[in-house]
Amino acid sequence: MTYVVALTGGIGSGKTTVANRFSERGVPVIDADKIAREVVAPGSAALQQIVAHFGDQALLPEGSLDRRWLRQQIFADPQQKTWLNNLLHPLIQQRTQEMIAAVTTDWCLWVVPLLVENNLHLKADRVLVIDVDEETQISRTMARDRITRQQAEAILISQASRQSRLAVADDIIDNTGGPAEQEQDINRLLRLYPRLASVKKGSVS
Repeated sequence: MTYVVALTGGIGSGKTTVANRFSERGVPVIDADKIAREVVAPGSAALQQIVAHFGDQALLPEGSLDRRWLRQQIFADPQQKTWLNNLLHPLIQQRTQEMIAAVTTDWCLWVVPLLVENNLHLKADRVLVIDVDEETQISRTMARDRITRQQAEAILISQASRQSRLAVADDIIDNTGGPAEQEQDINRLLRLYPRLASVKKGSVS
């Protein structure tokens, strides 16, 4: 059994940057966001169901999902959000488990932005939270997505709170510092996780 470390953090926390650093060191990274895009790719059954439910306005001119438009619909209507989650979450989870099962190393990193919101921390062996203060999240999100402060704050409110993420964390990387501090934490965890994976492997063999 592969030892699964779930990596999460709020918007603008730097999850992708940290995940890329692990990937560069040879760690298999399974990204829930990438899987979420795969399951609604043009020609997929899920995309056809979304179009049947929301209409052709859910598509961009070239035929792919208009994620920005869809985000606005579900943001405004909790029932629509529930419908979409019920459609996509089982598909994403199935694909995730297939990818984890295909990992040939002792451990892997599973990047899940909505880990706490969807209670997915229960499916991981260990949880790594990338943490920054809320003001840093807002300023980074505004700069990256070219949105207003009000829009960034609305996204923040819709996510799990910083406190609820930290409550499920086994490990924390404070990402308000520079690359040197980040690298120090990553090196420490690169030593820790193989040891934990080895212990798990020994206990189930």
